[in-house]
Amino acid sequence: MYVSARSDYALRAMLAVAAGGDGDGDGGSGGGGLVKAASLAEVQDIPLSFLQGILLDLRRAGLLHSHRGADGGYALTRPAGEITVGDVLRAVGGTLTTVRGLPAERAGYHGVAAGLTDVWLAVHGAIATVVDSTTLANLLTRPSTDHAPTTS
Repeated sequence: MYVSARSDYALRAMLAVAAGGDGDGDGGSGGGGLVKAASLAEVQDIPLSFLQGILLDLRRAGLLHSHRGADGGYALTRPAGEITVGDVLRAVGGTLTTVRGLPAERAGYHGVAAGLTDVWLAVHGAIATVVDSTTLANLLTRPSTDHAPTTS
């Protein structure tokens, strides 16, 4: 599985919306006010023009709704506990696992390599199990850990 910048940004934006836009990871319920795209871009350090395309995909997938106007912004369409990482990844990337640019189920082999299809499908299934059982709410309630690189 390759996690593109687009997928990473989409998940970060959805988490910030679910947290009410503050992006501080304090486990917010996402039931608060609307979050502006410019605020999401700033808090999550995402280029605004790139983020706007991502937000459009998330809206089209039914994960976000937007309100226009001075008091407008974005909000989740469902509670954070009902939106999975898999929902977000599929909304912006299409498929979870690719083999040579094709969905895992379309990777075809013959001869001695025929068994690879089963391996790629098993990998896809394992990834789907993890991302489809992890919700935005799960991520918001996890204690934050510092993953700073270590030096030797």
